[in-house]
Amino acid sequence: MKLLIVFIPFIIAILLSRIMIPYILLISYRKRLFDPVNSRKVHSRIVSRLGGVAFAPIQCCLYTIVMLIVYKLNFVDLEVMTWEIFPMFTMLICGLAVLFIVGIGDDLIGVNYKAKFLAQIFVASLFPLSGLWINDLYGLGFVVTLSPWIGMPLTVFIVVLIVNAVNLMDGVDGLCSGLVGLGCIVLGALFMYYGAWLHAIFAFITAGVLIPFFYYNVYGTTRRKRQIFMGDTGSMTLGYSIAFLAISFAMNNHYIKPFSEGAIMVAFSTLVVPILDVARVMYVRWRMKAPIFSPDRNHLHHKFLHAGMSHRTTMLSIFCLALFFCVFNIVMVELISNNVVIICDVLLWIIFHYIFNIRVAARRERIK
Repeated sequence: MKLLIVFIPFIIAILLSRIMIPYILLISYRKRLFDPVNSRKVHSRIVSRLGGVAFAPIQCCLYTIVMLIVYKLNFVDLEVMTWEIFPMFTMLICGLAVLFIVGIGDDLIGVNYKAKFLAQIFVASLFPLSGLWINDLYGLGFVVTLSPWIGMPLTVFIVVLIVNAVNLMDGVDGLCSGLVGLGCIVLGALFMYYGAWLHAIFAFITAGVLIPFFYYNVYGTTRRKRQIFMGDTGSMTLGYSIAFLAISFAMNNHYIKPFSEGAIMVAFSTLVVPILDVARVMYVRWRMKAPIFSPDRNHLHHKFLHAGMSHRTTMLSIFCLALFFCVFNIVMVELISNNVVIICDVLLWIIFHYIFNIRVAARRERIK
């Protein structure tokens, strides 16, 4: 019965998303709401960028209805402490609503990056307000328990980092939705394993919403006017959703899930690629004395495209890279300490880029 409580909302989310996206496409083309084409874009034709409008409404409404049915009918015991968990999901829905409004404004008329940044800080602050914050580093950096004065600001910083990291990965068809979908499925399965059914339901609802969008985004044809982008509305709400799931898994509290030694490394294993890519890009900008927050074409997917890979190959390559880090961390936390795992992650990331840069340089020499 618990598996059905997760599986049925997952299927309903797929169906609702499949119904909404064609209507969004129709409105976009009738009202001429397209993603602008410029030097930073990898597409050269007009495409709707309002696909993300379907995400948050389905997530919030479907999850709320499922919880109401479960608790009113009382036909299955999810074994959770209601008054400890519900404030977290209430703040999650509030944060999604705020980012949804800001995202639509940005996709339609443009929003100043400072205003978006302030909105992200505000919604990130809702998590500590609800009682959800990183209170344990599990020995990472030889630190265990964190005080609220450190853990709460750290949580706000990490949420903002994840939201922006996910947003910056939205540069190739299917990449952002695929990475977040992969993360939701992995974390959802782990929540099910530990008996955290409320979080598992939300994770699979989010994954279900992304499946039809992924199809339209990757396989939709511009000739038939069926391709669609998620825009900032989608990328910010997805980043916020995956941040909520990751921090919930990392939090050391018995009313979410039982204690596990490698929780923090496992929680963020699905986000290793976007987070390390943001760190690399910031370092490159600092080294080149360029503005830290200035847009460029130096992200991981840009590097793959510059190497001559197609959009589809780039997407699949980054998926494989993300899946490798995910499996590697989940396996290795059972064998070695968290400190060694994170050192291995960084070293593998550096080695990958070093080898990749050498091969790209050799390819360019052969072409010359």
